[in-house]
Amino acid sequence: MGVAIWLAVFTLLTSLNAHASEHGVAVDYLHGEQDLSGIRLAYRPYYTNLARFDWLGDLDVYWEVSLNFWEFGDQNQHETNYALALSPVFSKQFDTLYGKYPLKWEFGIGVSLITDTRFAGKNVGSHYQFEDRLGVILEFGEQLKSSIAVRYMHYSNGGLNDHNPGLDFLNISYARRL
Repeated sequence: MGVAIWLAVFTLLTSLNAHASEHGVAVDYLHGEQDLSGIRLAYRPYYTNLARFDWLGDLDVYWEVSLNFWEFGDQNQHETNYALALSPVFSKQFDTLYGKYPLKWEFGIGVSLITDTRFAGKNVGSHYQFEDRLGVILEFGEQLKSSIAVRYMHYSNGGLNDHNPGLDFLNISYARRL
C-alpha cells in the first residue's frame, strides 16, 4: 500500500509540475507539546495564477508535499514518527513591511499519512490524518524569492476514529523559490 501512495504522490507532482512556472523548497522546525519536536522538508510547485473569491479577493494558491520527521522524549529513549503530507495552501497579502516586503497570512487543510498511530503518549487513532495550518509569511530577498513563516500546525484524523487527540506544533519555516 505504501508504494501505491508514493506512486500517486509522484504522479500528482509530475502533473502539477507541468503547469507550474516556479518551484520551491522549504525546511521547517516544529515544536510541539512536551518534548515533541521535528523537521519538515517540503516541495512546492507554484502556480502563477491567482484564485479570485468575491468575499476574500485575490489569493495565492500552491500545492505542497512534505515529509515530516517527528521525535518525542529524551535523547536516550525517544520515539520517532514520520508523516507524508499533501496540502493546498492559500495565502493573501495583508500588509507591506518597510514598503517592499509583503506580509501574508496563510491557511490550508491537507491530508497526511503517518507511520505510527501510537506516538508521544497518544493513540492518534489512524494512519490517515488531516494537516491544518494557519500562519504569517514575510517575503524578502532578491525578487522576493525567499520567505520565512511562523505557523500553527495541527494533525488530526478529523473524528474519523474514536481516538482523535491530535498533534499540535508551532512551526518556523524558511522557503525559497527556485
